[in-house]
Amino acid sequence: MPIARPRKEVIGGANTEGLPFSEAIRLGNLVFVSGTVGFDGAGRIVPGGVGPQTRQTFANVEKVLKQAGCTLADIVKVSVVLADPDDFDGYNAVYKTIFRDAPPARVTIAGRLTIDARLEVDVIAGVGAGAFPPKAARHKPGSGKMAGPAKKGSHKRRR
Repeated sequence: MPIARPRKEVIGGANTEGLPFSEAIRLGNLVFVSGTVGFDGAGRIVPGGVGPQTRQTFANVEKVLKQAGCTLADIVKVSVVLADPDDFDGYNAVYKTIFRDAPPARVTIAGRLTIDARLEVDVIAGVGAGAFPPKAARHKPGSGKMAGPAKKGSHKRRR
């Protein structure tokens, strides 16, 4: 029986800048959103620094994800480039309000951007990935220690 292979689907229209890349690509249940900045509806970077730009950037990401059948809760990986490493605290303060529960995996680096923005974000989302409640942490609250293995002998292999 032949293996069903997922097909690449382009999500969204032309990007704001008219550059040669898709806003997002869906491959099976994964959605890859291209680098996104804090453009407002008129195509200008929102004023006010890294905080407002972080909010606007994730609002823009959310619009693209919606076209692919996802929400911000479906994001599994976030990659962020900050134009200035000193903006980390301001960006992180807003980020924490967007991802309160079960935040996605993340990498944040500082680097020179090709546009006059404080940050650029790309994400990977899984369609429906946010529908499941987070697993209980193995950390024992207040103990400062991770929970140990199950009862002795409960991990033995069956033969």
